[in-house]
Amino acid sequence: MIEIKDDWCKGCNICIDRCPVNALEESERLNKRGVRPPQLKKNNKCNFCRYCELICPDLAITITPDEEDKKVEKKNLLSPVGGIKK
Repeated sequence: MIEIKDDWCKGCNICIDRCPVNALEESERLNKRGVRPPQLKKNNKCNFCRYCELICPDLAITITPDEEDKKVEKKNLLSPVGGIKK
């Protein structure tokens, strides 16, 4: 889940410009500062990389993985060195 605190956003659009999968866009609504905060596009390919959360200077974006995303098994790219071979 992606939570965007609209009123914390200053409208710098760093998150929109830097998203590696182009999942964010400017919203139609204005916040208290008079700027348009980001929102997820309707057809987005967000992979929950958390890059937008990391680079937001106002800490306005919070990423919380959904239960479905937590169950995805990640491949281990490391292989043991030495020891017993299978």
